[in-house]
Amino acid sequence: MKTDVLIVGAGAAGLMCAIAAGRRGRRVLVVDHANKPGKKILMSGGGRCNFTHLGVTPANYLSANPHFAKSALARYTPADFVALVEKHRIAYHEKEAGQLFCDDSSKQIVRLLLDECAAVGARVETSCVVQRVRRTEEGFGVLTAHGEVHAQSLVVATGGLSIPSMGATGFGYELARQFGHAVLPVRAGLVPLTLSGKHQEHYQDLAGVALPAVEARAGRQAFRAGMLFTHRGISGPAILQISSYWRPGDDLRLDLAPDANLDDWLPAQRAARPAAELKNVLADVLPKRLAQRLCERWFDSRPMRQYREPELREVGRQLHDWPVTASGTEGYRTAEVTLGGVDTDGLSSSTMQSKLVPGLYFIGEVVDVTGWLGGYNFQWAWASGHAAGEVA
Repeated sequence: MKTDVLIVGAGAAGLMCAIAAGRRGRRVLVVDHANKPGKKILMSGGGRCNFTHLGVTPANYLSANPHFAKSALARYTPADFVALVEKHRIAYHEKEAGQLFCDDSSKQIVRLLLDECAAVGARVETSCVVQRVRRTEEGFGVLTAHGEVHAQSLVVATGGLSIPSMGATGFGYELARQFGHAVLPVRAGLVPLTLSGKHQEHYQDLAGVALPAVEARAGRQAFRAGMLFTHRGISGPAILQISSYWRPGDDLRLDLAPDANLDDWLPAQRAARPAAELKNVLADVLPKRLAQRLCERWFDSRPMRQYREPELREVGRQLHDWPVTASGTEGYRTAEVTLGGVDTDGLSSSTMQSKLVPGLYFIGEVVDVTGWLGGYNFQWAWASGHAAGEVA
């Protein structure tokens, strides 16, 4: 069969590209090896889909070329997708500052995308594995499980390696290399960190203990959000965010009480509560089990009057700059995104088209552009998909 635009990947970026291309009157076919479209959309945001962030800027993305995302993000904004959500009368709310979620279900976002595809005549075929791609005089010949498709334009929207249980594969990277594109090293991003040996033993039985706010720091990057101890290490929004910047061997520091000035507060507590033990005083600003563990392992727990003021100030200083020796990450199994990917040097930032092969496009997570936690990656999917769909 023949089509104008063939899109491989029925995720957020692929479906948005199909909508934009279909609106221009292009014949569009979307194929995906999964048994249903938008699987990653369905599981995102705890099933409510954090579909964008109102504060999106290029600075919220990691890429070897930090300027690459500017053009696409400027031309399809969070307000543009919010307008689409409102057009379909999907109720939504702002959970954290700027983070927009469906009130009901992420299924509504998938339905929105599929309804928009249907409205412009874009076809979506699932359980359709791509077996071979070749260049032809007319564009591309793509052999699929449903037969061979001939297309003028081929858009690769296959995502990254994160969450293989959802069907993630390296197909997009292989296809990029087939056509001469460089693929930058990939690794798991927005992922829990693991501890090992004595470092894991120190915290292992704290699994399930949560801190409402910590500041996680690696190098010059810092994120302030919640944190959770797990059986294998640490997780929670602050850790997921910093994981994209942290590498094994890097120094990782936590401010365990960013809302308190502990090096002043603890001496004040010594004056106010001289008989109280340190572990009980710390439990006012930290989870009780964590306060006890800190005193068991690192600080003794005497009545406050038995500490000299400089000792308490040093305890406070340490808690604001607490070292954690992570051994690695939980990997792609639980990672929300894949860092790295198709090198942006080989792509047009305005159209996402290959500079090497006319008619070939790469969009979404397969490209070396990775957003922060909180709706940024969906916005990149919408923006890059729209950019390619406007010209493919």
